[in-house]
Amino acid sequence: MRKTVRVTNAIIALDDDGDGVPLLLLHGFPATGMLWSSVAPSLVNAGYRVLVPDLVGYGGSDAAAGERLDMEHQARWLLEMLDALGVARAVVAAHDVGSAAAQLLLSMAPQRVRGLVVLDGVYAGEWAMEAITSIQTWDTAQAGRLHPVLARRLGKSAALREMLAAYAGEQGGLRLIRAARDLDPRQTLHLGEALRAIGAPALVLWGEHDEFLPVDSVARPLAELLGAELIMLPGAHFTPLDCPQQVAAALIDFLARLSQNDSSAANGD
Repeated sequence: MRKTVRVTNAIIALDDDGDGVPLLLLHGFPATGMLWSSVAPSLVNAGYRVLVPDLVGYGGSDAAAGERLDMEHQARWLLEMLDALGVARAVVAAHDVGSAAAQLLLSMAPQRVRGLVVLDGVYAGEWAMEAITSIQTWDTAQAGRLHPVLARRLGKSAALREMLAAYAGEQGGLRLIRAARDLDPRQTLHLGEALRAIGAPALVLWGEHDEFLPVDSVARPLAELLGAELIMLPGAHFTPLDCPQQVAAALIDFLARLSQNDSSAANGD
């Protein structure tokens, strides 16, 4: 079910489907919640409540003029969204820089995160910012020309091209430029110690052919930091679009193990 939630100086559009344990799915840049369109139905069918928002300033979500769209603000807005939806605790799965919002959310409110899954995400200050420099420096007077260039550069699949259509036209280009300029890798640069101390159950999923975030310098140290298993998937950077069945299967397996661990803890095993 598509719905909107009002948070401080912003409105979040999201899909909220299914019942059971809440699972929050976050996209990154330059995506929307459509990133999860081929994954979410499998999770709903497996018996989970699946929440798929557009981050503020992306897709159907928007913020008041002057509001920053950085990932720290996103994390705070997401917590407000969970409050409004009556969700006390959720498993969070996040892709790309959306994983920065997830890590910040975990550090701010560890009691709200039952488990964390990172897909082709960020580690410390490694956000692959060099890949978006051209968008950050794009002439706003030529914002309408951004989408065709981006679609040619990234649109390797029909699903990816469909997702990027959210940023077509002048207004779409301006929104993407604004979002790109507000990304700030310093927000997770020194987060490692806090995340290690929290020790939330975690899993790291990575595309074998990720062209933006290398396995050795990002995925492996991130998995070590989180004490998580690293699973390689047969895709590139946009794994939820590239290999949705494998992503859904890995998430369902992780969720099942979380439930088993919770049951064992409740029984004193």
